[in-house]
Amino acid sequence: MRCSSYYPVIMTDDVAGTAAFYVDHFRFRALFEIDWYVHLQSAVDDSVNLAVMDGSHSTIPASARSRVSGLILNFEVEDPDAEYQRAQAAGLPILQSLRDEDFGQRHFITADPNGVLIDIIKPIPPTAAFAEHYSEGLTTP
Repeated sequence: MRCSSYYPVIMTDDVAGTAAFYVDHFRFRALFEIDWYVHLQSAVDDSVNLAVMDGSHSTIPASARSRVSGLILNFEVEDPDAEYQRAQAAGLPILQSLRDEDFGQRHFITADPNGVLIDIIKPIPPTAAFAEHYSEGLTTP
């Protein structure tokens, strides 16, 4: 399969509120908007897309209609410290404080109104114990 695009779709019972959350806090803009679906694109990088959909919509198989669970969205950024300060100032829930991980990340975790975890990440050099687990030539994921 040759994939020409990939983006997650968050199923929710509050399409407008969820879309507004990503527009307000993560610099997305709506490219397509209807009451049951919103396609969002990063205002700073056109290759970063996200969609929000009514989890009870008829296009979803009945057996799969629900709210999202078990999902983490990773946003790789240049300055996680500045994003952490911005998230705190906006009153977003901080589920994991900003910290460096031995496996090669500086990050913090917040959540959207549906409980979807949002991991704000900057790759950093891993410790020697983790460096050996990367493919040859790579030092971070």
